[in-house]
Amino acid sequence: MFSPEGPRLSELAVQALSSVERGYDLLAPKFDHTPFRTPDSVLDATVAALLESGPYGTGLDLCCGTGAGVDVLRQVCRDHVTGVDFSAGMLEVARSRRRPEGPDVSWVRADARALPFGPEFDLVVSFGALGHFLPSELPRLFAQVHKVLRPGGRFVLPVVAPPRPGSLAHALLLGFDAVMRVRNAVWRPPFVMYYRAVRFGDLWRGLERTGFRVEFLALPEFGRRRDGRPKVRLIVAEKREAGPPLTS
Repeated sequence: MFSPEGPRLSELAVQALSSVERGYDLLAPKFDHTPFRTPDSVLDATVAALLESGPYGTGLDLCCGTGAGVDVLRQVCRDHVTGVDFSAGMLEVARSRRRPEGPDVSWVRADARALPFGPEFDLVVSFGALGHFLPSELPRLFAQVHKVLRPGGRFVLPVVAPPRPGSLAHALLLGFDAVMRVRNAVWRPPFVMYYRAVRFGDLWRGLERTGFRVEFLALPEFGRRRDGRPKVRLIVAEKREAGPPLTS
């Protein structure tokens, strides 16, 4: 699962026993050599889908990590791009990376549940961040995204279809989540990272309640499962011109 440049098992153990913020600070120098980074194939497919609906003006990469999502935004945004993350270590690595010509980038350290922006973005993307938020926190997260988007702006994130119940992949994910729950029950501070199956219906309803118009788009590059459902979907949530009150 890990390249030779990735973290050793002992390093992962130390990170797992830290807080989420401290754990990612420690992981940051080797993060791009782990399976936790979003694959380039997903990033490229997202760029292709966004180019069809763009270009956009300003973009925000939510929970940007080392900046892979910022590179997506710089291909589809004309004006300015911002990456926000609460890990200083991740932001340090992101700032140090060489990037081709494109819009200017700002890096901001902040909690995604309390974004320090007004309605100034046309596009918000997020890659692999939902597992770091408990279900009870998602309404607050969606409300923050809604707050920083201009009317008509879009919140876009790719979501992989959950593995089939009874499969080895499904058992491994359940096992990982069980280990994390035990770890958080006996050790402080907690480390919130769960790979539980994403319920598309819950995401849809949560985003609509916050004031988004939602659609799921299949990413055809990844094909379909045996039951006909797409393997990877792009959630596209558009901020309504006059939506209901934001969820607090």
